[in-house]
Amino acid sequence: MSSTVTTSNRGRYRAASDVGGTFTDLVYYRVDGGTGAGGAVHSVKTDTTPPDFETGVMASLEQAGISPADLDFFAHGSTLVINALTEKKGVKTALITTKGFRDVLEIARGNRPDLFNFNFRKPAPFVDRYLRAELDERVNHKGEVQTAVCLEPLPALLDFFKAEGVQAIAVCFLHSYINPENEMQAVARIKTLWPDVSVLASHDISREWREYERTSTTVLAAFVHPLAKKYIESLEQHLLAGGFTGKPYMMQSNGGIATTDAARSNPIAMVESGPASGIFAAASLGRDIGEENLIVLDIGGTTAKCALVENGEIRITTEYHIDRDRKNPGYPIQTPVTELVEIGNGGGSIAWIDAGNRLHVGPQSAGALPGPAAYGKGGARVTTTDANLVLGRIDPHGFVGGTVQPDWNAVKAAFKPLQDRLKLSREELARGIVRIANANMTNALRLVSTNKGYDPRDFTLVAFGGGGALHVLALAEELQVRRVIVPVNSAVFSAWGMLLTDLRRDYLQTCPMALEPGNAGSLANAFHTLADRAYKDYAAEGLSPDKHEVVFEHHADMRYRGQEHTVKILFPFAGGSADLALAAKRFHAAHEKLYTYRLGAELQVVNLHLVANVAVDKPGLPEKPQTGITPEAAILRVRTVDFDPHGIHEAAIYDGLRLEPGMTFDGPAVVQEASVSMVVPPDYSVTVDSYGNYHAGRTCEPPA
Repeated sequence: MSSTVTTSNRGRYRAASDVGGTFTDLVYYRVDGGTGAGGAVHSVKTDTTPPDFETGVMASLEQAGISPADLDFFAHGSTLVINALTEKKGVKTALITTKGFRDVLEIARGNRPDLFNFNFRKPAPFVDRYLRAELDERVNHKGEVQTAVCLEPLPALLDFFKAEGVQAIAVCFLHSYINPENEMQAVARIKTLWPDVSVLASHDISREWREYERTSTTVLAAFVHPLAKKYIESLEQHLLAGGFTGKPYMMQSNGGIATTDAARSNPIAMVESGPASGIFAAASLGRDIGEENLIVLDIGGTTAKCALVENGEIRITTEYHIDRDRKNPGYPIQTPVTELVEIGNGGGSIAWIDAGNRLHVGPQSAGALPGPAAYGKGGARVTTTDANLVLGRIDPHGFVGGTVQPDWNAVKAAFKPLQDRLKLSREELARGIVRIANANMTNALRLVSTNKGYDPRDFTLVAFGGGGALHVLALAEELQVRRVIVPVNSAVFSAWGMLLTDLRRDYLQTCPMALEPGNAGSLANAFHTLADRAYKDYAAEGLSPDKHEVVFEHHADMRYRGQEHTVKILFPFAGGSADLALAAKRFHAAHEKLYTYRLGAELQVVNLHLVANVAVDKPGLPEKPQTGITPEAAILRVRTVDFDPHGIHEAAIYDGLRLEPGMTFDGPAVVQEASVSMVVPPDYSVTVDSYGNYHAGRTCEPPA
């Protein structure tokens, strides 16, 4: 087998599909000779079709004129898992745990975010208490079996679960992260007694300690497992019926793709699949153009996501939560996720007024149906998209790529109740909506930058998604970011990122030990054990790469002895041995960066984290051709645009598809593509690079 996972020349296209809350994006390019080198990149957008998301995926292929039989490679990311969790629309789930630990989900953690709220209530567990059962068993913290699991109660227990309509069972025993023997016996017996039930064991989901977090993760994985399994199988069947002879790959939250078998067995790993691919695409772009320190912003139809890339590296965390905000601790998910902040602000975010007459934007969204009022699909509430349309930032003549005429009567009707209540004109209200949306996104960007000790002025802001270009320069001005990049194909950038990612699996193992020479052998053995698991897993998925094709990254979660939580570092491990002195140096620097101090205390390794990558053929970033036309030749028209707070101006409207490398132009202007509008206020300048990316910055410094 060659050094990459290659295609077999079955078809003619490589494609990736990203299902968002509002739109389903498809990116594809024609393969030339089966080498992975191809021609121009193309994209389409279709409406997302919940609950049958695969319908929208197939519609996007049909709109592109591609039969599944033409596909040589297909990668896919979906919001199915995160939507099922946040909307509590999974299946009825039961939990079987160690005797005495039935209420670990109820007890949860005491570190509530709203500290002085005496009416605070912990969020309700995903499994009601009557469906949480115990078995007598015990493994100690060293992994020694002290009490073998007693399986005698299982038949009666499963009969009870059947009668209650349970469809999924989570099994999580104490210390099974280090020795899953008892857990494996229980799961095997459940599958024998009840073959049709979905059952997941915690050791297959997470090998990290912390009983509450590991139990929560296993329960949430079980909660969505039947839905994810059904969806993946339905997608496979639709593709197969169309003639696709391969298997699709699924995007994971860790920024890599996985086989459908791996995704079925651990669906929680897809919880943030779409945002992860966009962030990795931005990091890849940064490496291509020499910009490795990035703040990444993805503004879609429903949410805005942001992350930080330092020296080309993306942070991965297992301390992820859903439904977490300043008043709610949310639910922990102990799976590798690209470290990001996500807020409910996108093009479809709804503007509303609270009881105190304060205007808000989001987190509720109009979604794909009915969508913004201007879409004319029955939307009756004002969204951010409607506000941008009213201000002239979105061209009514090019609305939705020129395929839809804005429904101005619906827009006026949606604005009127808010106008009457706030005593504002439509334009004043639209400005307020955009300002609030920008403020919400600015706060999110600060959470990944200034709140973590980074100065935004040291970074380049990369924005994509359907709304990224609309808002990015206003956000950059607020954060004093000097340079902005809107990448080529920005409206479908997350789908594009799926074509740039490798097969990736993450293996974490809790094994606390002091960072000292006497433990060097134990560290090496632990990493080798994780590597063996990676080889076996890839072989079981039918890839059978030899050991030279799997590229490993070694990380470790470390802390000062006596601390509770850890800091992740790139662990210096090569040639079968670890450089402990360099590991200590990296940890001290990372800890000081995050917390502003370092200690002279003993260092401790808590978790080892091995990343196993198998390379996949990737498209190069094609250079945009030049014909020698002038920027003026790309001007479509001139129209009035409200650049609040920069005033109302007559702005040149540029056809983005006609802009060529080397072109430079100044605001006030709007760059218009089928699904993207880039708003360029006065005192800003835009340059097009050789790939077609837009680089923007101030032409003069703002007054003090």
